[in-house]
Amino acid sequence: MTLYKRKDSPNWWVKFAPIKGEVRPVFESTGTTRKRDAQKYHDMLQAERWEQDKLGARPRYTWDEAAAKFLAETSYKCTHEWDKSMLRWFHPDWFHPFLGGKELVDINRAVLDQVRAIRGKGSSTATVNRYMALVRTILRKACNEWEWLDRVPKVGMFRDQEGRIRSLTRDEFTRLLDELPEHLADMARFSVATGLRQANVTRLKWQQDSLERRHLWVSGAEHKNGRPHSVPLNQAAIDVLEKREGDHPTHVFTYEGKPIVQVNTKAWRNALQRAGIFDFRWHDLRHTFATWHREAGTPTHELQRLGGWKTQSMVERYAHVAPEGLQLAASRLDKLMQGCRVPLAICQAGRITNDQKIIS
Repeated sequence: MTLYKRKDSPNWWVKFAPIKGEVRPVFESTGTTRKRDAQKYHDMLQAERWEQDKLGARPRYTWDEAAAKFLAETSYKCTHEWDKSMLRWFHPDWFHPFLGGKELVDINRAVLDQVRAIRGKGSSTATVNRYMALVRTILRKACNEWEWLDRVPKVGMFRDQEGRIRSLTRDEFTRLLDELPEHLADMARFSVATGLRQANVTRLKWQQDSLERRHLWVSGAEHKNGRPHSVPLNQAAIDVLEKREGDHPTHVFTYEGKPIVQVNTKAWRNALQRAGIFDFRWHDLRHTFATWHREAGTPTHELQRLGGWKTQSMVERYAHVAPEGLQLAASRLDKLMQGCRVPLAICQAGRITNDQKIIS
């Protein structure tokens, strides 16, 4: 009997013997309490399984199955918790109204454009692009690795805009440190001194630090770009570590004897308000690190290594805050051009005397 009732469920269930490629029988709820509807579902599923077994037809998988498989296979990623939150934890309705229960073969460009257009009305373009990039990744895995699809539909993105850059002035940062509780002030000072991301600061352990060598190490598994990151420690960072030394046996930053896991707290938000600082997030401390380095004349290739950016283009966003660096480069031609006289035509035009030389 392949259609039956269970004591622990009001719905009808189906049972099928294993077909080619399966090891165990299939037990599945029909999702309905009506026997007539359950029988239709049973017959449809039975026909599909016959085609798979006898004709070699490819099984039809749903978006929910693909999302679950993706999460199961990528638990090692440092962004795994964020992927879970996007797919089902904190935003269960972001994809579900459009993709929930839908078979992968039915997810095409039109469906994805609808998701992007509707969700784009209530979210920033950067947020929508992150969600759509996750959809694209899952569909590519379904096609290229799992062989659940013959082709990947085009996933449209909003036009990439200049990333948000918000940094603090020295005066603003001083005011913020004065308002923050001690543990958050230490973390903020350390973040600006090293450029480390929030997760790498909150999870920082003493075994990663070497005060003698003035270095700390972030493994590839814990670093966003997937590559190991060596961070030279300046005196500002050393001062924070020496102050925290001995507070906890394993973790650098703790509060009341426990490792800190969250920084976007009420204490952080209230401190920003008291300091008169608005439109500022914890990640903007990393922007502050990069901005101050460029203002101090740190070249692009050095800043890229200091901050652990994967590509140089990510660092070029901060080039506009350091025009004096280009001024220094431009002045390198001064000595070479001091011996060059101005052409006679310019002198006759009355712009400059013939004896004057070009000086930048």
